[in-house]
Amino acid sequence: MPGQTNLQAKQRVDWVDHAKGICIILVVMLHSTLGVEVALGETSWLHGFIEWARPFRMPDFFLVSGLFLAARINKPWREYLDTKLVHFAYFYILWMTIQFGLKGPSMIAEHGMTDALLLYFQGFVQPFGTLWFIYLLAVFFVVTKLVQRVPVVLVWLAAALLESLKIHTGWVVADEFASRFVYFYTGFILAPHVFTIAKNFGARHFATLLGGLGLWALVNGYLVFAGFAVLPGLSLALGFAGTAAVIALAILFARIPFMNWLRYCGEHSIVIYLAFFVFMAASRIILIKTGIITDSGLISLIVTAAGVVGPVLLHLVVKRTPLRFLFERPALFTSRTPAMPAKVYPAE
Repeated sequence: MPGQTNLQAKQRVDWVDHAKGICIILVVMLHSTLGVEVALGETSWLHGFIEWARPFRMPDFFLVSGLFLAARINKPWREYLDTKLVHFAYFYILWMTIQFGLKGPSMIAEHGMTDALLLYFQGFVQPFGTLWFIYLLAVFFVVTKLVQRVPVVLVWLAAALLESLKIHTGWVVADEFASRFVYFYTGFILAPHVFTIAKNFGARHFATLLGGLGLWALVNGYLVFAGFAVLPGLSLALGFAGTAAVIALAILFARIPFMNWLRYCGEHSIVIYLAFFVFMAASRIILIKTGIITDSGLISLIVTAAGVVGPVLLHLVVKRTPLRFLFERPALFTSRTPAMPAKVYPAE
């Protein structure tokens, strides 16, 4: 039935947004917690949780990002590059410049004007601050199209080998590409199967799901804190297992009406990722300076909430003002053909 098909499509989008919501909150929590710990010179009780989430936090983000690529990868190169390279380059350069503007005075004071400017231009080849995810997304989209005619098995095995080699060159692009591309590519090639599983998931599976999630959480925790999670092969397995767990949890949350806030966060995950550092840094400074709260774990949670909610509110405020360019790419910054309509392109 047409109505049923539309409902299923909507549910599939809903769970994807819930999965993105889980991911972006985990990412903001990581940076918030580590920032608070550095500022206070102590380890918080939240540190154990962010370590527990390390094996799957970014793998899940990249795998989910690859799920819808199959519908777009056959676009002509010009259109494809506009939406998958120019698009992310616009937001990366814009927000790198904003980050540099905010950090610039202290960088100039520490390194001098010339070295500070060199650090800025270095950001075009060495991703700046927290923005490396945006940079790598563009790289992954381009590489996946370039290898489109290469046998899938060969590409996947090469990507899995790169992850297992644990490459550490100091160049973020190379290191993170080696560590993460296998997950993005897996999302691309397994998307039909993932969406089929999500569509067929019913209430009768909930008990099995909860039991499986509990077992996974225990095994993941044991391997992380025993120091085995970084071993070649095992890290890849934990990345996929954790990603599957997050997707399963997202499917469950998509059926719960009061979890709609998580879907909204996922729908605006790139908005949050671009701007969270501003609200994270500001709330951390205020909380630590005032000394109203002394517990480092609680401070980290509040800073995390500020880092998630702040960008969403900022987006709501600016989206109908001239400042909407912060989260919408103007048609001016496109490589569109005359046949492509002039419009703005949201960060999502």
